[in-house]
Amino acid sequence: MKTVIIADDHPITLSGIKLYVEDLGFKVIKTCVNGNDAFDCIQSLEPDIVISDINMPGMNGLELLEKVRLENKGVKFILYTMYHEKALLDRAKSLRVNGYLLKDFALEDLAICLQKVFDYEFWFSPKLEETIVINKHDTNVKKILSLTASERKILELVADDKSSREIGELLFISEKTVEKHRSNIIRKLELPNEKNILQRFAAQNPSLKNIS
Repeated sequence: MKTVIIADDHPITLSGIKLYVEDLGFKVIKTCVNGNDAFDCIQSLEPDIVISDINMPGMNGLELLEKVRLENKGVKFILYTMYHEKALLDRAKSLRVNGYLLKDFALEDLAICLQKVFDYEFWFSPKLEETIVINKHDTNVKKILSLTASERKILELVADDKSSREIGELLFISEKTVEKHRSNIIRKLELPNEKNILQRFAAQNPSLKNIS
């Protein structure tokens, strides 16, 4: 029986996918609520396949996939997401994802995806062609993905209106270090060096902080 690990930080979604996958005849050997836990379980349990949400705390699904590919190239990996940006799909493909689903249609597509993946095929939801977004927002997603995990976390806290001092206290780093990170973020996002530019960027792109 093929073994599966599922990672999602929403308990109801996690439970629903687990039951569905088991009904399809797969053995779910572990469920995880964050990327860090999922990586440890993948390393110790060596499942045949991993099914993961992209948006998770600790380590998001793309970061998890990247780390797994460095350590264990054999495991098959399916990602699902609520975001329709092409940049996320392109990043997943560059990391050799085996399957990619939109969360709106995850259960509908998952049975097909699992079968295709286990037949050594790559499968991407046909809904992607109907709904994928390629626009200015997508360009911003690419820039966000160029940030380090620490920089994305700081941008998320900036979006929550945290000051550099408050961010430093939350992340146990100095205010000066936070300011340096902010400068690097502004440079990587290709933003003008203006007062409150990161706050304005976050306000104009409210969904971007969820990519972290």
